[in-house]
Amino acid sequence: MSGTEKGGSTKTPADFLKSIRGRPVVVKLNSGVDYRGILACLDGYMNIAMEQTEEYVNGQLKNKYGDAFIRGNNVLYISTSKRTNAEGA
Repeated sequence: MSGTEKGGSTKTPADFLKSIRGRPVVVKLNSGVDYRGILACLDGYMNIAMEQTEEYVNGQLKNKYGDAFIRGNNVLYISTSKRTNAEGA
């Protein structure tokens, strides 16, 4: 097996990360804390810059930040999010 598929439909994690730039994301840290906001940019070390960031501890909103920078070695995963704020809350 060569590791590539016919038709060029193989997506890499890097392709995913490029595609979600500027979109709402959830970043889960090794400590269990979630940060939800707009992904502004990230680098090869998974250092993340976010805008309109909200901090959630045990599922409860704890703080809101305009901009936030997260060091990559603290990141457990990055996930896309449909919405960063609950409507009517």
